[in-house]
Amino acid sequence: QVQLVESGGGLVQAGGSLRLSCAASGRTFSRYNMAWFRQAPGKEREFVAAITWRTARTGYADSVKGRFTISRDNAENTVYLQMNSLKPEDTARYYCAADSGLQYSHYDLAYEYWGQGTQVTVSS
Repeated sequence: QVQLVESGGGLVQAGGSLRLSCAASGRTFSRYNMAWFRQAPGKEREFVAAITWRTARTGYADSVKGRFTISRDNAENTVYLQMNSLKPEDTARYYCAADSGLQYSHYDLAYEYWGQGTQVTVSS
């Protein structure tokens, strides 16, 4: 089992920044691909970013490329999502997820473990 706890959400004005954190406990964090998803009210959950466990290769949704950066600190069992130039359309609940596959996936069904999420609200 892997337990994931997100933090760092909040209310920010458009153009501002936030850094989300996801602390993991349980099995070997360094062997899991990690991802961030988000879900806005009335919408499906969508992929935001991911980072592999083997090479730290990263991937991003087109909507956040150039603005968001995912990183991980295996010594601290934590994955981060630095969000810059935030837009009102980034408003959503952000979830951290873990997957033990060889590569990360854009599909939420591929992920075995999920956190409870942290709310990000961007005002215009």
